[in-house]
Amino acid sequence: MAEFKKKKKCPEGAPDWMLTYGDMVTLLLTFFVMMYTTAEVDGSELKLILAAFSGLGIYEGGNTLEAGRLAELGNNVMTLPSLEKGRALDKARKSAISQFQPEIKSNKVRITEDERGLIISLAADSFFRQASAEVDIENTRELLFKLAGLLTGLSDRKFRIEGHTDSMPTDPDGPWPTNWELSADRAINTLKYLTELGVPENRFQVSGMSDTVPLASNDTPEGRAYNRRIDIVILSEGHL
Repeated sequence: MAEFKKKKKCPEGAPDWMLTYGDMVTLLLTFFVMMYTTAEVDGSELKLILAAFSGLGIYEGGNTLEAGRLAELGNNVMTLPSLEKGRALDKARKSAISQFQPEIKSNKVRITEDERGLIISLAADSFFRQASAEVDIENTRELLFKLAGLLTGLSDRKFRIEGHTDSMPTDPDGPWPTNWELSADRAINTLKYLTELGVPENRFQVSGMSDTVPLASNDTPEGRAYNRRIDIVILSEGHL
């Protein structure tokens, strides 16, 4: 009697090499997505997105179909800040980083953001003559032109110029008896140059902060140098 050989049963599922291939393709896709999204992440926008989902760590979400607190306060979608104006401030940040790249690298300019808006900080030691409120125009002319051009292009914004000093006392018998006068005069002189370069004066607020808002400890020379600054704040919607 003839013997019949059993045919080998084909393995079920995808072949082993497909697993490796699939992993490779997934990693490549992830890599190119990361390359495409290398722009800075807006923290507030990220929190807004995360808040729409439930079970995401410290963020409480899942309430996007409910009225929520905004409605209780009399707010709705139509009263929220314009997305276009939010994008305008984002464009201003990118433009400022691009324009002031040399000054940022040399620590003459810092660009940050907080709840007030976009902050362009000018190092006072590079911007003013030593122990003076007089702008060192020879060394800062180009920077002032860049700053005036940036602010002039933001026609729907208001700006605040804040003068900041370290905690070292001034000469009581000099032109600035305290750091309040020194910080205020530095802010006013910055305003004068910017308005002379074409930025409308009625779009500014000016304040002298003395040493009340330090960024670093005043116990070291480096910290004091960091605190001596002029902050140009491009105000956000809620602070206009």
